[in-house]
Amino acid sequence: MAASKPVEPQSGSGLPRWQLALLVGTPIVLGVGAVYLWNRSRGKEKQGKKNGERKTPEGSASPVQGQHGPSLPPAHLIELGSPLDRAQSAKNKGNKYFKAGKYDQAIQCYTDAISLCPKEQKGDLSTFYQNRAAAYEQQLKWTEVIQDCSQAVELNPCYIKALFRRAKALEKLGNRKECLEDVTAVCILEVFQNQQSMLLADKVLKQLGKEKAKEKYKNREPLMPSPQFIKSYFSSFTDDIISQPLQKGEKKDEDKDKEGEASEVTGSSGYLKAKQYMEEENYDKIISECTKEIESGGRYTAEALLLRATFYLLIGNATAAQPDLDRVINMDDANVKLRANALIKRGSMYMQQQQPQLSTQDFNVAAEIDPRNADVYHHRGQLKILLDQVEEAVGDFDECIKLRPDSALAQAQKCFALYRQAYTGNNPSQVQKAMDGFEDVIRRFPKCAEGYALYAQALTDQQQFGNADEMYDKCIELEPDNATTYVHKGLLQLQWKQDLEMGLELISKAIEIDNKCDFAYETMGTIEVQRGNLDKAIDMFNKAINLAKSEMEMAHLYSLCDAAYAQTEVAKKYGLKPPTL
Repeated sequence: MAASKPVEPQSGSGLPRWQLALLVGTPIVLGVGAVYLWNRSRGKEKQGKKNGERKTPEGSASPVQGQHGPSLPPAHLIELGSPLDRAQSAKNKGNKYFKAGKYDQAIQCYTDAISLCPKEQKGDLSTFYQNRAAAYEQQLKWTEVIQDCSQAVELNPCYIKALFRRAKALEKLGNRKECLEDVTAVCILEVFQNQQSMLLADKVLKQLGKEKAKEKYKNREPLMPSPQFIKSYFSSFTDDIISQPLQKGEKKDEDKDKEGEASEVTGSSGYLKAKQYMEEENYDKIISECTKEIESGGRYTAEALLLRATFYLLIGNATAAQPDLDRVINMDDANVKLRANALIKRGSMYMQQQQPQLSTQDFNVAAEIDPRNADVYHHRGQLKILLDQVEEAVGDFDECIKLRPDSALAQAQKCFALYRQAYTGNNPSQVQKAMDGFEDVIRRFPKCAEGYALYAQALTDQQQFGNADEMYDKCIELEPDNATTYVHKGLLQLQWKQDLEMGLELISKAIEIDNKCDFAYETMGTIEVQRGNLDKAIDMFNKAINLAKSEMEMAHLYSLCDAAYAQTEVAKKYGLKPPTL
């Protein structure tokens, strides 16, 4: 299952990545193809108290007497004390009714408290509104909750309880944008210490991201990835007929003209022309040439269908790719390797669409029809890592290695799977064994850039920053046009030396090398948020969104962008700005 960058298992620990667009002042680290917060357990010792549901109103109240609740005179009959004293008394009675589950009576008492309270007592008045909102919340009267919380926030702009209660009510009414702004303010005020508010923010951001990505992805313009990405994609296959060079007899000797361009392939085969364009890295013409072969019912129809589907996937058009893959898979007379390759690619597509059951099914069928195809086990191993099924992943990598002992990529990914298992399981001896395995891989396969890259990520986890930096240098030496490596190295500088200037320089270099590297724009946006440059961050996230290769990836990027935008709105409304780098 080819990808532009490694990915973290779905069930891995750590905070959602959207928090990087909010939580600032915390060192950034590089995980597996993503940016993670280093201090993952921050504030856990305080969460016991703060994780509880905010249901009760504010203000002290004596225990309710009797099974049926208190027998109290109406608050407006109280004559003694100052107006504020009488308002507090009404509130306290309201609290007793609230605890007894008598919400109508509680609302009346809080209303009396609001009427009695002097307008200059803004703190007390905001509490009375917030308490009445809490009672309305119990009655599921969301509009009234929002109205009272708004009154409370107007009187006390940093009133966490009122902001959070309003956020929940807005979410219930489907007003996710305003809900996000409120819960963002709460997260900042609580210094991201409360799991409850962070979970609501995460939920709303995911909902917004999915909604926006669904609409955007449906109407997006197809975009061909960079040549480096395409070559990297095809290099992850060893039994892929369509990615092999043209065979002798399929093309005539190259007749270079003055500009050094190869001559046209003889004959009328659209597929052979498409293969020639692949060798020339003239990728934009491949889909049209494959279409000619398919429409003419030519000799290479099956190959053309698979090649066209592959490039549909590369430009992010899974809707167009699936019918072509389906046709190849159902061609009983087609080369079994073509059918197995189509199953691998459809299985990978299903995984991108978050359909792991269908994905697993396709990989299993591929293994049944072509059991000696190393690609099946290699890509299924990557799927198992995504599903956090590490032991099964290792088994698949072993099978791939048995079939292809020279598969450096499978060797490196097996080491990484073992490392992640040991690291997350807090098993130091197995961690060291995995690290020794990496040393063995780079010794036996010194030209495998992926081996150095995965080893560098493990070394970063172990805070062996100098060694990790050396591994990234090896990657760059082997693949100087791999933009992703520059991003990883840039992030390492931030964590290791807190060298913001060098980190940004390396990530800018990545964009210079490949201006279609969505990972570079995403990472740059994350850093700009932490620097307080929210407008620039939003611009970076939007560039990444336009380059996203799947709807799922686009939804994640929208979450980051929306989180940054919400922070700009909170700064305008409440003057809340977290610390910056």
